[in-house]
Amino acid sequence: MKKLNMNLKKIYFRKRILITGHTGFKGVWLTKFLEKFEAKLYCISLKNSPNDFLFKKIKKYLKIKSFYFNIYDDKKLNLVIKKIKPEIIFHFAAQAGVRFTLSEPKKYFDDNLKVFFNILDFVKNQKIKKLFFASSSSVYGDQKKYPLSEEAELKEKNFYGFSKKLNEISAKIFSKIYGTKVIGLRFFTVFGEWGRPDMLIFKYLKSNLDDKNFYLNENGKHLRDFTYIDDVTKILKELKDHNFKENYNILNVCSNNPIKVRDVIKKINLFNKKFKYISKSSEILRKIEVNITHGNNQKIKKILKNLKFTDFDYALNRTVSWYINNRINKIT
Repeated sequence: MKKLNMNLKKIYFRKRILITGHTGFKGVWLTKFLEKFEAKLYCISLKNSPNDFLFKKIKKYLKIKSFYFNIYDDKKLNLVIKKIKPEIIFHFAAQAGVRFTLSEPKKYFDDNLKVFFNILDFVKNQKIKKLFFASSSSVYGDQKKYPLSEEAELKEKNFYGFSKKLNEISAKIFSKIYGTKVIGLRFFTVFGEWGRPDMLIFKYLKSNLDDKNFYLNENGKHLRDFTYIDDVTKILKELKDHNFKENYNILNVCSNNPIKVRDVIKKINLFNKKFKYISKSSEILRKIEVNITHGNNQKIKKILKNLKFTDFDYALNRTVSWYINNRINKIT
């Protein structure tokens, strides 16, 4: 009887959760992880999402209800969400990356601003317990003092960072007016298996394995606060159950362990001594890319007691091994 009561209690505390952008990097991992724990998990993604090919490889293992449509359509979005009646929303549907802002800046307006406003507009009239949304370390831009706390002045250098800053401003206003608990997550250089193909580690591996030149900007002098996706997923699971006192919260999600990009390349080269790169400087990239991402994670550590991060070398080895081993399956 005691065991039965424990099982009933576990089921009782499961929540109706909606994830937008579940075919993207963070969305795929969060969907895989929460599917083990949540009785009611629903997902929405952009129709013809560029990351669909990744999700198709794992969706056969999941038991979730997925919706695919153009979520710029606020009427369709409201209709679907009303049908789902979620208690918690993780909003990850957005255009990611900094360099893409040079060629397609309008995508950031459509995917990051218009869609997020549609989400907020729906949430304000519904009984949503928590809305989590993806922000970015890009909102900080270049600073003089590190590590960066959540209170640091925002000095975004590109339209991606600008779109995330506007998301934060909009969320803060909505939260203040309507009393909804909204949590903005400033992610710092998230990496790992099933990662985005446009990120450093996979781009470098692909270029070398395809015997093509890889051009490393500024000889890899930039510092990046690499944060392993498995740690991110576990943090999100714990945050969803946390009782936030304030209606609006901003949290750095980072390891607080910055590493030079060229040192990451050196570690990858241990897998294959033939891997190489060509150093190249770019004035246009210098204008949009920050020199250092290094976040202070004391705030999130205070919320989540005993929070530990995976050793970087271990996480990198897993990531590189996954990429190389899965090339034969054509999923990278």
